[in-house]
Amino acid sequence: MLVNVFVMLIIVQFVIGLLFAFNVINASNEFVVSIYRSINTLLEPILGPIRRMMPATGSIDFSPLVLIILLNIILIVLRGIISAA
Repeated sequence: MLVNVFVMLIIVQFVIGLLFAFNVINASNEFVVSIYRSINTLLEPILGPIRRMMPATGSIDFSPLVLIILLNIILIVLRGIISAA
């Protein structure tokens, strides 16, 4: 369940970031900005090291995708360990 919460937070962060980038949501909307900042505060300790290890890709940040893939791999491995026991 914890993995699903992290994946949902990553997706929400990505969507809000896109909405800011395309000016769908104005950056002066304090409610959305506070949600975006709090999600960034939660995810930055995890996404930061992934960003440092990945090559520069310009303005596209692939670290959330890498984190989702890593979390799913961990989930698959844990399910395999639990079912084998």
